Amino acid sequence: MSALVHPALPRAAVNAKLIALITTAAVSLGVLLSGFVIEEPAPYELYMAGLIGVWALFGLRISRAILPLVILLITFNIGGMISMTQMADLKQTPLYLAVSMFLAFTAIFYASVTESKPELFRSMALAWVLAAVVTSFLGIVGYFHLLPGAEMFTKYDRAAGAFQDPNVFGPFLVFPGIYMLHRILTGSLRNAVIWSAPLLILVTGIFLSFSRGAWGLFGAAAIVLVAALFLQSSSGRFRLRVAVMSLGAIVFVSLAILIALQLPGVADLFSTRAQLVQSYDGARLGRFARYGYGFAMALEHPLGIGPLVFGTIFGEDTHNIWLKALMDYGWLGFVSYLTLILWTIAAGFRILFRDRPWQPYLLCAYATLLGHIALGSVIDTDHWRHFYLLLGMVWGCIALEARYGHQARLQRRQQD
Repeated sequence: MSALVHPALPRAAVNAKLIALITTAAVSLGVLLSGFVIEEPAPYELYMAGLIGVWALFGLRISRAILPLVILLITFNIGGMISMTQMADLKQTPLYLAVSMFLAFTAIFYASVTESKPELFRSMALAWVLAAVVTSFLGIVGYFHLLPGAEMFTKYDRAAGAFQDPNVFGPFLVFPGIYMLHRILTGSLRNAVIWSAPLLILVTGIFLSFSRGAWGLFGAAAIVLVAALFLQSSSGRFRLRVAVMSLGAIVFVSLAILIALQLPGVADLFSTRAQLVQSYDGARLGRFARYGYGFAMALEHPLGIGPLVFGTIFGEDTHNIWLKALMDYGWLGFVSYLTLILWTIAAGFRILFRDRPWQPYLLCAYATLLGHIALGSVIDTDHWRHFYLLLGMVWGCIALEARYGHQARLQRRQQD
């Protein structure tokens, strides 16, 4: 009997597979590191700076569809550089603007790599889930003091995980939470069981962050997700399933929160944080009053007053991304940022319900990004790493749709 001989794979195919694995691992590691920012510069900054540099040397391609993102982010940062000229003492401003530009490059990078390799969306989402579960678990351990030294994972008696601020930690958990909720609502019963445990960990982390913004963000993104799934499907059976599973998820989360409220100290902090207006919001020079003063100053200083100067005048930062754009990046930065946000919302919505392989990731990222845009009205988000990751993912899908449409038009012409 002759032995079966399997022909060797071509070297080109082996090399292509190896490059694909390295690419997936490299990008996924970057996403994973975004969940650990205890000190700055964080490993994320160092790693991503090297990764973007290497990628730029070996073929980082910026397509025409991504150019609006590139141009508007650059003009936004140019506004910050112009605003810096209004300062008598630069202090840490050059470093601050360098971080702003770096984060802009990360958004461009994520948009570019996902356009060229849409299969990266899945590995990026899973890496984000892993990072979120780990950092959420650290926050839970820290909040309940389950291990010696675990208090380092809390700030102001609130869970912060491997972040410096609970108000960033909580929102970071939302996209992976929405992604898992999507898997539960659209997958099999087995999937629902598998994803329920990590989702519960994330919801607990969001709750224990005691971030009103994170609570509202997760709730709003979940509503957008469910509404989009309803609109996308014409199947009555699927809609009934989504409705039933959504109701079950609400009951499940509500029971978990009720149990948590029975724990010592949780109920008191929850009742304090659940108030819509805190003392530092409505005071004479509180957050809302500073908004009025700031917007009035913007009329007198069209070039801005310089990054971070607002906080030295009023004792607190702007806590409003629109006001921050005016103060720190001038009118040029404000118009650039506003245009970018409106363009992203419109272009993303236009393709939101199209049946594409990357549509689930677009839906989850778009719903979460919408919440972050709304959240920017009460907090500064210009240096949130995961905000630029979301921005890059949405623009990657916008670019993919443009390429898909271009290829479809070419095929029609060839057939004609």
